[in-house]
Amino acid sequence: MARRSIDIDSFAHVNPIPAASRVGPLVVSSIIPPFNPGERKIPHDFADCVRNIYLHMGQMLDAAGARWEHVAKITFYVNDIELREQLNDQFVEHFPDPASRPARYTALASGGPKVSAEFIAYIED
Repeated sequence: MARRSIDIDSFAHVNPIPAASRVGPLVVSSIIPPFNPGERKIPHDFADCVRNIYLHMGQMLDAAGARWEHVAKITFYVNDIELREQLNDQFVEHFPDPASRPARYTALASGGPKVSAEFIAYIED
């Protein structure tokens, strides 16, 4: 199985790492920052940060040949655990069926942006 780097238009890492990587049916993201598309600015509003993460995630899935239903797990990192509940609106919007949602974990992260994320997806060919 060949590994394939996934790069997207909405953001690129400063270090020489791809936004995500696909090996066979597995897609794993690198850390997903809340940057505004095409720039390295972080919105002040937490909801806008979360929207940006889902935008970047959607582009990674598209570039990998995956869809939202292929996402198996999302991990969010927040700098204030009280923000965890504010992740629910976008989560439910992207995964409306309560019988078919990916696993989700929210971890407290010190420093860095208000929120960042990473995901794992599995594509059945």
